[in-house]
Amino acid sequence: MLFRSAVGKEGPMIHSGAVIAAGISQGKSTSFKVDTKSLPFFRQDQEKRDFVSGGAAAGVAAAFGAPVGGVLFSLEEGASFWNQALTWRIFFGSMTSYFTLNMLLSIFRGYAGQLSNGGLLNFGQFDNATYDLWELPLFLLIGVVGGLLGALYNHINYKLTVFRMRYITKPWLKMMEAMIAAAVTATAGFLMIYLISDCKPIGNDPTDNPIQMYCNDGEYHVIGAIWFQTPEQSVRSLLHDPPGSHKLSTLVLFFFVYYLLNCWTYGLSISAGVFIPTLLTGAAWGRAIGVALHMLFPDYIQGETGKYALLGAAAMLGGVVRMTISLTVILIEATGNLTYGFPIMVVLMVAKWVGDFFNEGLYDIHIQLAGVPLLSWEPPPLSATTYASEVMSYPVVTLSPIQKVGDIVEILKCTTHNGFPIVDFPVPSTYNSRTFGKLRGLILRSELIVMLQHKIFSELYGEWEGKLNMALFRAAYPRYPDISQIHVSPQEREYTLDLRPIMNRTPSTVLHSTPLPQMFRQFRALGLRHLLVVNDEGEVVGMVSRKDLARHKVVHHGGSMERATIQVTEQVES
Repeated sequence: MLFRSAVGKEGPMIHSGAVIAAGISQGKSTSFKVDTKSLPFFRQDQEKRDFVSGGAAAGVAAAFGAPVGGVLFSLEEGASFWNQALTWRIFFGSMTSYFTLNMLLSIFRGYAGQLSNGGLLNFGQFDNATYDLWELPLFLLIGVVGGLLGALYNHINYKLTVFRMRYITKPWLKMMEAMIAAAVTATAGFLMIYLISDCKPIGNDPTDNPIQMYCNDGEYHVIGAIWFQTPEQSVRSLLHDPPGSHKLSTLVLFFFVYYLLNCWTYGLSISAGVFIPTLLTGAAWGRAIGVALHMLFPDYIQGETGKYALLGAAAMLGGVVRMTISLTVILIEATGNLTYGFPIMVVLMVAKWVGDFFNEGLYDIHIQLAGVPLLSWEPPPLSATTYASEVMSYPVVTLSPIQKVGDIVEILKCTTHNGFPIVDFPVPSTYNSRTFGKLRGLILRSELIVMLQHKIFSELYGEWEGKLNMALFRAAYPRYPDISQIHVSPQEREYTLDLRPIMNRTPSTVLHSTPLPQMFRQFRALGLRHLLVVNDEGEVVGMVSRKDLARHKVVHHGGSMERATIQVTEQVES
């Protein structure tokens, strides 16, 4: 029997779903030299982005048996852009994932066709799910505790992640850290089993793998069962074990040890998730609160410690990741119980508010550290007096409708820009000059690469407008050659490229005096990659990408809130 570390399987499931969806959308594999040539209209950035969102939702649906929760997870945390059509498509994909998993599980368990298996992670149903009005203040207190512990968790993990980024950079160091974490986890678990005498008779406890260890015959070691089960089975035990199954001191000690291990484990160079370990951590201190309340008020709290374990798990996870709607639905679907829906929502919201008082959510922290330009739902507060001229990137590298091949090659070599405005006069030879010109269109780096690769030069093709095969651009998607891989002879450098048939003649634009909130909402609502900034005469003065908007964040400092500009380290502008 294997010893279990503080890792979860929902992270790999979400990642796997996103990877599969991205591969299906492009219908090809450059690694295996496979091209199905099917559904070529999906070979564009917007469709791939939507497929990835759907894949992430399908991963959540399969992990927790929560198709609705998967859709809400992708909506709340996994997408910068959203629309109504995407909602039903992702919901259909999540339901299909859930149905397929049910079918496979029924075959695996020996009763094919019996489709009531739930997801990979099932926390069991509560038979007597009730709560009283006087318990709501207790639920609020659980939410406060979850928010405080979540904020501390995020702070510790942030410091560890920064340390890893600075010092643990080589592959062998990453492997060594993972091995040390596994060894420390096993050592801590065995020490707890050896030092703590917590034996119970084997009975009706929902413990799938009772461990005798240092107990007598007919007994099992409670803390040993928690450590040797999978984390999701341990969560189920804490939720549904009968009253008296766990000592208060055992729960407190287990929480303290597992909490620190969980902080350390998330961010290791392994495939692991944060949901299940955090739920187990919260379930431990939540059940401890229930046991303590039962000891203090035996007439009021009678055999309902599992309810507090569920709310503690929700509060802990909410305090770490700061999600509310999707977590509520995921936990409802994973436990098959709607009665506790309102208490779960209450503790999640309180945990989020308390946690936000100190720092950001775990996902936001790691997204910021990775330099990923993921847009929030709303523009940053206090930004009404910030204008497009302050947000945009400049100087702008522009092209003319008919451009010399040599100039294009040099521009592509000297810049990392993904989009180039096309204006009504030639660009100077130096690519970094700030130029103004009447806007005529926009062309992408990938389109220029394909035109150079296939040598679509005016001198060779003549009047080829309307004759260009657009399949050339879809065939190259998504991994276009680098400009260093394109050979252009000295003679060809004197040729010209006619960009008018390819360029986007109606790119989205805003005036330089447009406020940041208006620009942010336009960018997000239309799912843009580039937003051109023009002056009153319609001349290009700058360009806004998602990276430019993502720089403007809200930072929390002990209850105060202020705007800040963060560093986005993405290499190529998106």
